[in-house]
Amino acid sequence: QVQLVESGGGLVQPGGSLRLSCAASGIFFSPYTTGWYRQAPGKQRDLVATITSAGSTYYADPVKGRFTISRDNAKNTVYLQMNSLKPEDTAVYYCKTNTATGVYWGQGTQVTVSS
Repeated sequence: QVQLVESGGGLVQPGGSLRLSCAASGIFFSPYTTGWYRQAPGKQRDLVATITSAGSTYYADPVKGRFTISRDNAKNTVYLQMNSLKPEDTAVYYCKTNTATGVYWGQGTQVTVSS
């Protein structure tokens, strides 16, 4: 019943921008810390950014100043605005949240930064 669905990925040139969305059903994001992770081929899955129920944010060093995480509680959706994209940002991006009933991951959306 719980489902997280990412969208907004695609192919973009270096320096470009994308906005990823993570829409939830079966749960509400608002009480929980929600994060974006990414995984490049052959690499481990790394934390990108988090947002708490109070709106506090955290960003991994490689994306600081370029990415912004936000939440729209009315739409039950978490966003990741990605600006000044670099080839090293290429990865599958996943949203994740921890609830009282378990940890939930989306299926991921591919972001490719290339000329």
